[in-house]
Amino acid sequence: MKKSFKIFCLILIFFGIHLFQSQKPQNYIYTSSGDLHDIEKLITRKDIGGVQIVYNWKSLETEKDVYDFSRIEKDLDYLTTLDRKLFIQLQDRFFEPEARYVPDYILKDKEYNKGLVPQYDNPGENKPVGNGWVTQQWNPEVRNRFQKLIEALAQKFDGKVQGINLPETSIDIDMKKDKTGFSCDRYFQAELDNLKFARNAFKKSYVLQYVNFFPCEWENDHQYMSRLFKFAKENNIGLGGPDIVPNKNAQMKNSYPFFNQYKGKLPLVAMAVQEPTLTYKNPKTKKPFTKEEFVEYAENYLGVEIIFWSVESPWLKELKVEN
Repeated sequence: MKKSFKIFCLILIFFGIHLFQSQKPQNYIYTSSGDLHDIEKLITRKDIGGVQIVYNWKSLETEKDVYDFSRIEKDLDYLTTLDRKLFIQLQDRFFEPEARYVPDYILKDKEYNKGLVPQYDNPGENKPVGNGWVTQQWNPEVRNRFQKLIEALAQKFDGKVQGINLPETSIDIDMKKDKTGFSCDRYFQAELDNLKFARNAFKKSYVLQYVNFFPCEWENDHQYMSRLFKFAKENNIGLGGPDIVPNKNAQMKNSYPFFNQYKGKLPLVAMAVQEPTLTYKNPKTKKPFTKEEFVEYAENYLGVEIIFWSVESPWLKELKVEN
């Protein structure tokens, strides 16, 4: 009888593990603050588990040491009534020329050295090069202020939001003309410093770092990518990225193989299908990737547990809403 019971338990464990491993990634909506009521029909679909909302630095710190978290509070209250979870994306880099969304004192006070530097951006397949701004996190004075914001957010929302994610590691600045003290090593260390600070500040909620590329690096030739993944595993940090593009060459030379290598070894892997992602075509079909193709690659190769979908995703825009 005891032997039979043990065999029965082993069978249950086997099928339990198999069931867990075969679960599809959860679907979340990716959007901006203030848009929630307009997309309530999407949020309340049975196949949607939560919402990732982008909040820029300036909207949260209106003056030095003056924080306004009313937008987050409002969004959190609203989503809680709908039994949906909230992921905060804290944004310190921007992809439009007029977007300089850091507090005014960061732009004006001398110790911050104007706070931002111009950067270039790839807005999607066969799209013209875009440009915007990135915060000088390699400037210790700027980084200190950014970490104070993270600390204030943790004091208010740790354990209340599902998680906070820091934006993508990729930046593309004109290093030859730089006068800010930028170096690739300084940038990498600054990103790790912010990530470690966020992990220490948020004790209960997930901490997630978006990682796609690092400046100066290709195929891990500076060991930035390998060091980041190792650091994340050792410090209970989740990783993700702004784009799921199956087998894209540039990604395969950078972050994607590490996601595959670390499948099941991180507390969370969450990645996005944003507007630029939707422009990419499957080279075999010559058509935009389908939802099924995104999900299959995210689940089986990248080990993704949550996908943050742009509201522009075709499957979300279908007339039939699952309620």
